[in-house]
Amino acid sequence: MNKINVLSQETIDKIAAGEVVERPASVAKELIENSIDAGATAISVEIKGGGIEYLRITDNGSGIDKDQIQIAFLRHSTSKIEKAEDLNCIRSLGFRGEALSSISAVSKVELITKTEDSLLGASYIIEGAKEISLTDIGAPNGTTFIVRQLFYNTPARKKFLKSESTEGSYVFDVVEHLALSHPEISFKFLLNGKEKLMTSGNGSLSDTIYQIYGRTIASNVLDIDYKDERVSINGFIGQSVIARGNRAFEHFFVNERYIKSNTLSKACEEGYYGFLMGHQYPFFVINIKFDEGAVDVNVHPTKQEVRFEDESNICELLTKVLNQRLRKREDILEAKVEEEKIQPSSKVFQQFSQALTKTTEVVPPSSNSFQSAQDFIGQQHSDSIPVSEPTTDSKPVKMPEPFEKDRLEKIKQSITAQIHSDTPYEKKFAEKNRGGEKYEQISFLDKEAIKEHKIIGQVFDTYWIVEYDKNMYIIDQHAAHEKVLFEKTMARLKTQEMTSQMISPPVIVSLTPQDILLYQQYKDAFESLGYRIEEFGGNELAINGVPGNLLNLNPKDFFLEVLADCQSYKASDSFDMIVEKVASMSCKAAVKGNNKLSLPEIKTLIDDLLKLENPYHCPHGRPTMISFSEYELGKKFKRII
Repeated sequence: MNKINVLSQETIDKIAAGEVVERPASVAKELIENSIDAGATAISVEIKGGGIEYLRITDNGSGIDKDQIQIAFLRHSTSKIEKAEDLNCIRSLGFRGEALSSISAVSKVELITKTEDSLLGASYIIEGAKEISLTDIGAPNGTTFIVRQLFYNTPARKKFLKSESTEGSYVFDVVEHLALSHPEISFKFLLNGKEKLMTSGNGSLSDTIYQIYGRTIASNVLDIDYKDERVSINGFIGQSVIARGNRAFEHFFVNERYIKSNTLSKACEEGYYGFLMGHQYPFFVINIKFDEGAVDVNVHPTKQEVRFEDESNICELLTKVLNQRLRKREDILEAKVEEEKIQPSSKVFQQFSQALTKTTEVVPPSSNSFQSAQDFIGQQHSDSIPVSEPTTDSKPVKMPEPFEKDRLEKIKQSITAQIHSDTPYEKKFAEKNRGGEKYEQISFLDKEAIKEHKIIGQVFDTYWIVEYDKNMYIIDQHAAHEKVLFEKTMARLKTQEMTSQMISPPVIVSLTPQDILLYQQYKDAFESLGYRIEEFGGNELAINGVPGNLLNLNPKDFFLEVLADCQSYKASDSFDMIVEKVASMSCKAAVKGNNKLSLPEIKTLIDDLLKLENPYHCPHGRPTMISFSEYELGKKFKRII
């Protein structure tokens, strides 16, 4: 046996740092969470070299008393808890007391801090867990951490970091998550000296979503708000039009703490069943708040995993809340005319600067006044195109002073009117998503609306055009019929009224021994669908009856297809398997494209579709209809400029 050694404190610190400090994003997360716990209302994050070479966090929080600074860098020193019992009622983001000790063990740290009651601030420098200096310094209220040369003394750790751009993106993700969980705090993120994100901190989550993700996503989210005696669930969920091919836009916050949970993700995705196509994932920002003791956050060093007291019920509730909210909202994909991506404010500003260059000899304006105007408009439209600064070599034109003043005043009024008429958050969107009904249109599916539907006709023997309320709705007959069959079959399944159509003579199917075992595993599921099957001897089965709505399909081929798909399921997934197979059956039996239907047939189909609770998507998540407004058509034909 090798000799047992007692590790040095330096080695212990570096090992401990490995549990908390994985990359620059880990440092940013711990320090920003400390800023939030300190009551900051504004937090600035700046990185250079991906955060490996330089990372600065500045806040306007409560600061740290000078006599507490050195203690704060000791392992397991914290102001968040005092005893073990406090772990049952944690409300702060940080509480382990490991962050500062771990960060300082593997980097060069400079701390500048000042409390409101102190006349002077303090500067503290610590490198590789070794104190360098502690001095008085002039500083504003709050705290600034500057972390340089991460892993400079642990090169083995540093070589496993990714490229600077990738590490920088991880830091941005951290800022993004914390901004979404704390819309009441203004966050600013700078990458290599360039501002990449600025949130207002006005407390509006919808505004924060706009400032991070832009207009398209912000205008296609729905608010959710649920509360009972155990838990509250609120936030925003995306409509199908902004779905993505991965889970990057799924955000969970438990008691304002960002977490990762495959179980919760699956629960939310099940809430979208029937609203999204396969391999598509929704956008959502969901805040879940529990009473004290219902959730354990002390299960992982990074605090991104939690344990729930009653996880199965929470997942069931999440699925229900999302599904009900999606069903309450019309989800018809609206076709848009592609336009030049030039913001009105940019055009206005160009007009403004051009007008100013044509005034008297005192023009152009000073660079400071120009920059102030440009900053103002930039804040109103973060996605505006750059505007060139007016040149100083333009030939001045002399005009009578009174006329010039009047002209400039009119320009100013015009600019003000146009800027304020084009607010970036779209007041309609904001009011709509905060519960207001002012901008809700009458649903296409409303009973009174259906009376006004005007069926124009069929195109390509596949799509039906319906006119209503200055909108043209295009319905895919195959997706629509598929959805109707699916819902009817599901209704029969729930009431155990599935019918079987007996066939004579029986269809004999030869299977492998593995397929026989697979069929026996799912025998009850096949019977619930309407199949009537008997063992015929050896590895053969006799199909005596098929589901009533599948009589026009080849019973042998379809049975083999369904059985083959069952290989990907577990015994516990039998109901899920039924749902998937019902969807497949509906697809097989539905009228296809390029099949001409009569007007009475399409009227019946549309009526059946519009009676459904969710008629907007087929069982596979494809849209059954899209809309094209009269306004969009007018723009396409240049009738509207």
